[in-house]
Amino acid sequence: MVTDMRTQLARTATDLLERDPKVAVVLAEISVDRFERAIAMAPDRVINVGIMEQTLLGVAAGFAMEGFHTIVHTMAPFLVERPFEQVKLDFGYQGLAGTLASVGAPYDYGTEGGTHHSPGDVGVVLTVPRTDVLVPGCAGELDRLLRETYADGRLTYLRASVAQNDVALEVARGRLEVVRRGSRATVVVVGPVLSRTLAACEGLDVSVLYTASVAPFDSRGLAAVAGPDPLVIAVEPFYEGTLLPSLAEALRHVPSRFATVGVPRRFITTYGTAEEHDRELGMDVAGIRRRLVAALELG
Repeated sequence: MVTDMRTQLARTATDLLERDPKVAVVLAEISVDRFERAIAMAPDRVINVGIMEQTLLGVAAGFAMEGFHTIVHTMAPFLVERPFEQVKLDFGYQGLAGTLASVGAPYDYGTEGGTHHSPGDVGVVLTVPRTDVLVPGCAGELDRLLRETYADGRLTYLRASVAQNDVALEVARGRLEVVRRGSRATVVVVGPVLSRTLAACEGLDVSVLYTASVAPFDSRGLAAVAGPDPLVIAVEPFYEGTLLPSLAEALRHVPSRFATVGVPRRFITTYGTAEEHDRELGMDVAGIRRRLVAALELG
């Protein structure tokens, strides 16, 4: 049975809590059932503040000030948008480290409506200086990235989702992986949309690069593959264009053309499953292929 990212997050965090006495977990009601063993094992280091997201970040920052490796968890819109001032000031401004681990973005809980949508979460977090953003493509990658970064002294946004790729890759913070090579364009894929993008690229003469690390971004890796006069297309599981500044910075030394395939920058006013929203917003295989072909024709 394939493990979902939300379950893996709880398992990995619980294991770290057991192994490392400096790990603390702060929850806001979400996923509490998945942390039952952790709560029983270390009730002084696993705190459920209830549905109070600003308090969630404040308590987590308090743990961090006392030297704990804090893992903070709730749904994306309630972790980085509703309490953004606390993310910016309690963690960012004070230079505190911690892991902000979300679920639900961009619209995994789309049946609940706009309050549970968060396609802008990554863009919001990127406004906080010196913050890393990791978007794993499956449970195995989430486990690897959380273990690699939880105690690295940095503020990290770790974004879990319902969608998963078919296989896990050897991801690392700040690294791109070359999945396939072609000559017409370089497609940079982020996180859990790799499998559908590869299906969409069938028969297209393009290179495909994969990353679970939005920030830091592997500028050298992209420049090495893209070549001297590149067309670069980003496929991103959040608002389209979010990755564009990193792509432009990586290729600032050569004339470059860019296109983006992501969640359209508009409010989602319909209710439905994540799969239904993917179809409506052009983020399923057919929609991604249609948008890739259009970019190639214009490029």
